[in-house]
Amino acid sequence: MSSENVETREKILRAALTLLEAGDLTKVRMSDIAKRTGISRQAVYLHYKSRADLLIAATKYLDQLKDTDKRLAPSRTARTGRERLDAWVEAWTDYIPEIYGLAKAFFAMMETDEEAATAWNQRMQDMREGCEAAIGALDADGDLARGLTPKQATDMLWVMLSVRNWELYTQVCGWSQAEYRAETKAAARRLFVRDAL
Repeated sequence: MSSENVETREKILRAALTLLEAGDLTKVRMSDIAKRTGISRQAVYLHYKSRADLLIAATKYLDQLKDTDKRLAPSRTARTGRERLDAWVEAWTDYIPEIYGLAKAFFAMMETDEEAATAWNQRMQDMREGCEAAIGALDADGDLARGLTPKQATDMLWVMLSVRNWELYTQVCGWSQAEYRAETKAAARRLFVRDAL
């Protein structure tokens, strides 16, 4: 891909993120993004075949800007399942406040916008894979709590770490971010680690 194409793609993605985070959800159409970037709508479609593809790419671009690979390195290189679970919970709980503005935009759009729902659901499926890897590491160590299958534990961890739950704890119940992070990590250990204290 030429540097001009890469530059244009990044321009489109930055425009999409800006419009999403601005909160005026009626202005996150392909034509709005084209207008903001100063290119034609057809040119936007040359880079992204659908709005859902563009929205997914925008969330992945945000991950790139926030250097999620570096954030996830401790989880990916953990030596034990317990370490991997802790590192995963820490990485995700610290990331939620940084993407909350974007998440709120998706929440508002998803009820009536199938492409936005597709984009958000894809990203949450990606997050679920992180949960699955953490639980899988516990299971491989023989450290998964008795009575839970890996699938059940993955489902439970995924729901526990949802942005909506973070929102309830921090925005409604008034927990600090540090409190949320510590209590979520402790709860995950109690629920998923065999013989956890």
